[in-house]
Order: sequence, then C-alpha cells, then structure tokens
Amino acid sequence: MFNEVYKNSKVRKPYNQIIDWAKSLPENVIVKKKNEAESLFKRIGITFSVYNNFDSTERLIPFDMFPRILSSSEWKTIEKGVIQRALAINAFLNDIYNTAEIVKAGIIPEDLIFKNPAYEIKMVGFKVPKNIYSPIIGSDIIRINDKSFKILEDNCRTPSGVSYMIENREIMMRMFPELFEKLKIETVENYPTYLLEILKTLTPLKCENEPKIVILTPGSFNSAYYEHSFLADLMGVELVQGPDLYVDENITYMKTTKGPEKVDIIYRRIDDNFIDPISFDSTSLIGVPGLFDSYKSGNLNICSAPGAGVADDKAIYAYMHEIIKFYLGEEAILDNVKTWRCFKADEKKYVLNNLHKLVVKEVHGSGGYGLLIGSKSSKKEIEVFKKKIEANPSNYIAQPILDLSSVPIFSKKELSPRHVDLRPFCLVGAKKTKLVSGGLTRVALKKGSLVVNSSQGGGVKDTWVINE
Repeated sequence: MFNEVYKNSKVRKPYNQIIDWAKSLPENVIVKKKNEAESLFKRIGITFSVYNNFDSTERLIPFDMFPRILSSSEWKTIEKGVIQRALAINAFLNDIYNTAEIVKAGIIPEDLIFKNPAYEIKMVGFKVPKNIYSPIIGSDIIRINDKSFKILEDNCRTPSGVSYMIENREIMMRMFPELFEKLKIETVENYPTYLLEILKTLTPLKCENEPKIVILTPGSFNSAYYEHSFLADLMGVELVQGPDLYVDENITYMKTTKGPEKVDIIYRRIDDNFIDPISFDSTSLIGVPGLFDSYKSGNLNICSAPGAGVADDKAIYAYMHEIIKFYLGEEAILDNVKTWRCFKADEKKYVLNNLHKLVVKEVHGSGGYGLLIGSKSSKKEIEVFKKKIEANPSNYIAQPILDLSSVPIFSKKELSPRHVDLRPFCLVGAKKTKLVSGGLTRVALKKGSLVVNSSQGGGVKDTWVINE
C-alpha cells in the first residue's frame, strides 16, 4: 500500500508543512473541531440518502479534517489525463450515435454498444448541440505509487459530489484559516462559475439570445438534492421539477409568476427513463411530457444527453485506451486498471478460477453495490457469484484487488492511514475543457476497507493542490 504522506519513513514534500500541524493538535482540539465540522454540515444541510431494504434515512456524510494533498506537478498529470479522456468519451458518443466508425473498424464488438441498456436508439442520427454529449464527467482515480495514477471508472451521466468538494473547503477554511494564510492552496470555489460558463456555450440550434438555463431535479427525496439546490443557488439559475416546466409547440417553458419563460438549456439530474413520459417511461411522474421532442427539434439542449451513459459502462471502460487512440491519435496519459471482460471465454475462465483474489463488478452497477471483493468473501459468497457470472457473463467485469493509496484520518489520539480515491470534475464546453484544481477525495473510514462510497460507510476529505 502506498502511503501518500511518507516515503522511506520520510515525509513526502507535499505534506511537509502539514504533518507537524496535524501531530501537534491536542486531542481535545481535535474533538472540538470534529464537533464543529459536524455542526456546520448540519446547519448547511449537507446530507445524503441511503436507499436499500433496511434504510432510507438521510445522513450527514462523515468528514475528516486531515487534507489530501497533491503537488502542482501531480495535478498537471491528472488534469491532462482527465481532459484527454473527456474529449475521447465525447468523440466516442458522437460516433456511436452516427456513423459508428469504431464498430466498423472492429475495435469494439457491436453488441457491447448496440445491446447496451444505456444505448438510446432514439438518439441515433440526431445532431447534439456542439457535439458535446457529456459536458460534466467525474472520473474516479486511484493511486498505486508516487508516480502512478489510474482511472478506476468514469461517470458520464449525472456525476455527483461536487457540493462536498466545495463545502469541504469552506469548512476547512473556517476552522483552520491559518493554514490557508500560510500555504498556497489552489481554489475550488470557482466550479459553479466554470459550470455556468461551459453550459452557456452549449446552446441549442434555435437560441439567438443569452440562454436560459435551469437545473432539473427529481425533488427533495433524491439522495443528491442538496447538491442540486446548492449548485442552482451558486450559479444563479432556477432549480425546477417536472411540473414547473411544460412544452408547447416543441418549445419548453418554465412557469413563473410573471408568465411562461422559454428555457434553452437543462442541466438535468434525473435519469434518462424519467425525462419524458411520452418518449421514455410512461409511468414517470417527474419528467416533462414532450421534452424530448423539444430537444430533437433544436429548441432545447439537455445536458448530459440521453444515452450518454453507455460511455461509463464498465465493459466499455475496458476499451478506453483503444478509444483514446482511435479518436485522438494519442496514447492514454492515465492508465486503466487491469480489467478482465467476462463475455470473453478465456477471460471468464481466468476470473472463475481466481475469484478469491479479484474484485468483480456488474457492468452497469454503481455506488459500491453488486460487487464481490474476493479476499473479503466467504466460500459461499464466491460460489454464488460464480453462478451469476456463468449465467450472465456479459454482465460482469473483474479487476485485481488493489491496495488503494492511503492518507491519514484523525482517529482518537493518533493519525491512522485509510484508503482513498479521487473524483475530479471535468467540464467540456464548445470551446474549452476545464477542471478546478482539486476534486472530491473519498475515504474508507473503516480500517482495512477498500470501499470508499458514502453509501457503504465512506467519508470525505478536502483535497488540496499546492501551488509550489
């Protein structure tokens, strides 16, 4: 396991100025500051929801005060690699909904795309505004050693967590202002400004004036509702639900006290199936009838585009090196994690014979659900998964069990290492592709755990990029 703070028993340069501070904090101060952080989270209302058979309550996300730090040179590598990937993903989506050259070239099997549940046949041949299908991409990154960052997965539909990134910073600045006076820490507070700038460049065909932008939310019961309202507030745009909008003659309007107002761009935070009960799931109560026709007529842009989710499928992930090479003519800057595709007979055989040392994931799964960590599983659990793979091999991929890098957390009287990952948020516009200098660091609070998802007991840290 790579410890991000120490190398050969010496403190690594990015942490030089923070480790003494952390060790010098008395236990009573740590407890006081933890309580203060929790109080701030409660007051602000930062919660997430867990939906399963046993629990549907809202919870505060656990926050740890020891920051995760990256040097400016480390960040430059991440930034270049994430931008490269985001551009390739959008080129891939534009291709598979039009001429499908990557399939004709024999690089990706057609069934992986055209039989993918996220592939939206209604999008075929439609010219998406500015050819940007997925303007907001959250790629999850893990670290193996002091030089190697790897992409674990991509999130191209409605990636969440940016509100935690911004609020983590706000809370750290309130509690420890002296650190921000002393260190040159890059800002993350400009994300809402960046997002608004990017969305404004993605105007639909029939938009001649300053575009009217809204955020479409499923409502207050959604697990990420806080983030929806948070971003709307900081961007200065309206937060709307389905009943707040209507379509007349293929033009989308928002109901206001002053009468109807034309909407040009929707940053949607609802799933494809629920966007429009006429074109998609007829039982949807949170969508807008006729919205998809408004989109296809050129009066509206929906960000991200329906069908963009095919690009964050874990089976497609396994081809990202080829996708980057095919569309950009470049080698991947950030490597993938070694991945076995169970739809291939030889790779499935290897997976079935080595389940005890692999992580097996559903290709459409997320949130830490539907996976097997072989080393942590009983023989019975492994046998159950073996039958699942044999019954539906195309539904699974496998990866080695990696020791994610560790960053300490404040644990009682001592600093104790815990596994982390990183989700930077890449914004892809018509003219520019941007990242703020930072991201969401998720941390597995349980000792030895590799699962960082908040729904599985993980927490968050502030992420610092130090301007050296």
